[in-house]
Amino acid sequence: MPDELPLRRYVSANLVALAPSGAALAILYGMGALAGRHALAALLGIALVTAILVHRYLGSLSRFARFVSELSGEQEPVMPRLRFAPATEELATAAATLAAGWRRQRASIDNLAASAQAIVDGLPDALIAVDRQRRIVRTNRAAVALLGASPPDRDLSTTLRHPELLAAIDSLLATADGNYVGPNQVAVDLVLSGTSERDVVAHARRLPRAAADGSLALIVLHDTTALRRAERMRADFVANASHELKTPIAGITGFIETLLGPARDDAAARERFLGIMAEQADRMRRLVDDLLMLSRIEQHEHARPDTPVDLGRVLESVRDLLQLKASSRKVAIELLIDPALPQAIGDADELTVVFQNLVDNALKYARPATTVKVAARPLGAERLAIAVS
Repeated sequence: MPDELPLRRYVSANLVALAPSGAALAILYGMGALAGRHALAALLGIALVTAILVHRYLGSLSRFARFVSELSGEQEPVMPRLRFAPATEELATAAATLAAGWRRQRASIDNLAASAQAIVDGLPDALIAVDRQRRIVRTNRAAVALLGASPPDRDLSTTLRHPELLAAIDSLLATADGNYVGPNQVAVDLVLSGTSERDVVAHARRLPRAAADGSLALIVLHDTTALRRAERMRADFVANASHELKTPIAGITGFIETLLGPARDDAAARERFLGIMAEQADRMRRLVDDLLMLSRIEQHEHARPDTPVDLGRVLESVRDLLQLKASSRKVAIELLIDPALPQAIGDADELTVVFQNLVDNALKYARPATTVKVAARPLGAERLAIAVS
């Protein structure tokens, strides 16, 4: 008897199978067509055969049930032998085919989910997906790095405690009579507190319909801290540059008004004022040159130079440019250039400005009757050294 079936069910199956034969024998016995002993012997024989067949058939059913149960596991079971139940064997084959297809589909779905998560994790901005109840369904690595780990199925307010953003998300998810009544996308400016405050723009958008994982709204947090800092620095720079330009312009304007008025015929005042005006004009020229250089550097900050530059000629041009200033301070400029000095890769104009500033500073702080030395020599196979002393 199969171990999986209780005795009561086994006996019931035998009685059901034996009932037609027993009824037929009883009718024959009642009609006198069959003797009592013969009827009893036939009934016992039929009962024995029926018991054997029912045992085999129920065994096949039991193996089929166990096979179907094992199909729901991770491993594929071995197909059982069901010779006494051909229809059950066909059902087992169909169930195995169905289970194999289901496993393939599940593997495909798992691969798609893993690929989707990999794509989401690859986004540079933090992303949070919430469901219809504003519960967090999915986050990416950038969100974990920015906000910390968020347990799933928790309300968004446990991670982002910003009433304006929460109200905006509620407006995205609000419905009336089964239809959405709010906008399908919003943007909110936030300041995230922590060890250092971060400026963030939260872009939230409602999906046309809920995703398979329940996601209905996506929130992308774009970090604008560097951009806002750059904007503040640029504003401060413009204000400072404007002040630096305004001061000498105001001075020159005042001197011109004085020369056109009370000091029209005062030669000494004219000479003194013209000298000051020349200094202020030179100051504005240097400031404009610095602004132009800064603009040029910003335009080419991501462009790597690839032009060979003869540093010997660059240093000679710097010396010739500053020779008059050095003579006025009674300071000599001496170049010590190694004949084996290799060419450098760079921008000749920018290198000229760099060495000009270095030598100019050396002249500014050098004592009279001294020498500013500029030495250039190779330093290994691919490097060189330039020193101003």
